Amino acid sequence: MPVNLYFHVGVLLLSSLLLPLVDYATAQRGAIVSECRDRYLLISVDQKITTKPLRIEAIDATGVYPIDGKYAVTCGYTRSAFSMDGYIALRASYYSCHTENQNDQLFTFKFNIMSTDDLGKEAVHHVAKTCSLPLPWSDREVTCEENYMEVTVWRDAHCTPNGPSKNAWDSTLSAAQASMVSGWHLMFLEDGQERTMSVADAHALGYGVGATANRVVFRSAYLQRHSNISKVDDISVVEIHTTMFFRQKWMVKMVDISAACTINPSDFDDETLRVFWEIPTVMTPLVYDRSEFVSKHVSMGVEGTLLDENTWKARGYLMDIRGPTTHLSIPFGAEGGYRRSHVLNNTYNDFYIIYLYYEHLFMDGVLETRHRIPRACSTPLLPQYPFTIDQTVLGEFVFTVYLGNFPSDVELVAVRLNTETFSVSEAFQSGYTISEIPHLNGTHAYIIKVPFEDRIVPRMYLGEGLLQYSLDINYTLNIIPQQEPYYHLASVVALIKDAFPPDFTAVCTERSIIFKVAHQNLGHVWEVTIGNYPLTPQLAAKRGYILQNNSQSLTLEVPVFRIGYIYEEITLNHFFGTFEVLTRDAKTLDIQKSTAKRCLFNTHELIVCSTDGVMTVVASLAAAIPPVAPSSTTLLDKNCKPWEVNTNRVLFVFGVNTCGTRVLADDRYIVYENEIVSHRQFEPEEAPKITRDSVFRLTVQCFYEVNSTNRLFVDKMFKSETPGFGSIKVEGSSPKEYGKVHESTPIHSDTASYLSKHMHSEPSREVKMTPEWKMCPHTFKVNPKWTSLH
Repeated sequence: MPVNLYFHVGVLLLSSLLLPLVDYATAQRGAIVSECRDRYLLISVDQKITTKPLRIEAIDATGVYPIDGKYAVTCGYTRSAFSMDGYIALRASYYSCHTENQNDQLFTFKFNIMSTDDLGKEAVHHVAKTCSLPLPWSDREVTCEENYMEVTVWRDAHCTPNGPSKNAWDSTLSAAQASMVSGWHLMFLEDGQERTMSVADAHALGYGVGATANRVVFRSAYLQRHSNISKVDDISVVEIHTTMFFRQKWMVKMVDISAACTINPSDFDDETLRVFWEIPTVMTPLVYDRSEFVSKHVSMGVEGTLLDENTWKARGYLMDIRGPTTHLSIPFGAEGGYRRSHVLNNTYNDFYIIYLYYEHLFMDGVLETRHRIPRACSTPLLPQYPFTIDQTVLGEFVFTVYLGNFPSDVELVAVRLNTETFSVSEAFQSGYTISEIPHLNGTHAYIIKVPFEDRIVPRMYLGEGLLQYSLDINYTLNIIPQQEPYYHLASVVALIKDAFPPDFTAVCTERSIIFKVAHQNLGHVWEVTIGNYPLTPQLAAKRGYILQNNSQSLTLEVPVFRIGYIYEEITLNHFFGTFEVLTRDAKTLDIQKSTAKRCLFNTHELIVCSTDGVMTVVASLAAAIPPVAPSSTTLLDKNCKPWEVNTNRVLFVFGVNTCGTRVLADDRYIVYENEIVSHRQFEPEEAPKITRDSVFRLTVQCFYEVNSTNRLFVDKMFKSETPGFGSIKVEGSSPKEYGKVHESTPIHSDTASYLSKHMHSEPSREVKMTPEWKMCPHTFKVNPKWTSLH
């Protein structure tokens, strides 16, 4: 008995776990489908139409009969515990109690099927079906259903047993002859003991007994009291030794209705990954005399349908008849079965289950027997480790990642790509391709494609021309319909070779610097900048650069005094101007290469406004009328004299808080203003007296943004986060704006005091100061409403 219980309870528990599952690969069918099989009617009911267990009633001319547990066993109905395709299966034997039988060739069924909707309302579905016999009856047919054993035998079956069964047969004949009651009786043989009972008594014990014009029918549950479990070639078999007899006057009619069914579960070989099931080729008491046993044909199939040999071999099924046993072997995941998934302890598992169908046609003397056994064969839960394959083709600049393989009850619902999470639909909308790839064995996989240059993909230049793209993927998979989530992580990296940053060449001209670079295949990866600003046609036009860009190369000409220059070693004769072109990663903005060119330019006139508050001015006095001696010029503070002079130009270097510099301000700018003035004595003809008056005045100004300026009045310190720009204006003329020039490399902190001490020095005195200067990137708009800060 323990084996019997193990088999039935195990199958029921496994199937109940799977009962809600829907195989989405199954073709769409109607809510209720009925079809005739070899020996039964199959009714399939879509489990989605009901929220409660179905109620089923059989109908015949005498009334309506509910089909439930014990009654179903007695009368030949099976509500299958195996439901893998989303349908609840009801099987009704052609000899079930309420089937209209026409000469054992035509069978008519009528049922009511009651379902319950989401609101609790019950609906009645009427099913009527007539089946004609597709396959002639054998002399004896034994069917091992899930919940009962059924035997049908021709009334005229030949009965001259020999061998081991002869004693049982003789005992039955003796009991029949001794019986004083006519009519059909049953005799059970159990452990050598005989028990005889009427058909009515048998019905009371749950046996199904019936007869038609041509055949006798007997049906028994597996756990009936008169059955026993034996070992046949080390395989557990339930046997019930039963004979029906009929006595009328001096005539006795006897029919052997014994049954035998295996109850051994399937097994699994984790090395070969195959499910296997063993069945005894010969089962007592189905064979009277083994010496007369002839096996005519052994067949196998799936879900009640036999397959031809070519078909099951093509699926990888194996059948091996080894003397007294038949071995059936099915590869994991083979067609005809179902793979199902389950998450246990945060581990993704799946198992495989197949509803095999075994049929053996054999002869025992002159009696042909057809023996059928269906069996749900399954594997245990097997930990599975989804795998990823990097199918990226570097030349396509797209990550292509394969994730597989999954049975039909697993779906991809979301992906996390680096730092962002997308549902599958959101991923499509964002431009990422996610494709489901079906396989012939019923599994499927997913392929996701993400462009290298997508915003979510980090990029890193490793040097030596190597460019690295990386993608971390966190897949969210869902096991349906239980809604069990499972996560799988994968990382892929792509290395692109020969991805060197652009290599500029640069040459000096008399008034500019020219940069040139040839275009590269991966030019889109890099961005050329001037400082922090990308080099675009708009920037070039705004700053006065000359930019030429064609299919072969890019040329940038930068005239002197344009924004971006750094100025060094400024004298009245010349100065050095340096212009730098940067190459940075267009995505990360990391600087990868710098091309700087330093050129010597002639000095004419300029003004430089440093971030440390130092003004450097080269001014021409050639426009002064009458002429002005450069050596006679000073700033507003007469002690502040030129650092250098020649015949008509002067060089002043002074701090914004020295030399009488005035400070004005509005809401946008702080303006530092000083004047270059000349003083000389003369005697007017009308007034012969000595006076001193200015005959030349040149105004110089530096403008700084208010928000970037930090000016401390206590110690006269000055610091600007952004550079200023300046203008030079001769009294009575329009101002000249000087390039919005500023300093980039800070002068050390005592610059202002140094200048204050040495402004009275002779022009020929050499002051060794070589600050670097560069152009200011801001545009100045004068606001006429100024407020003095003195």
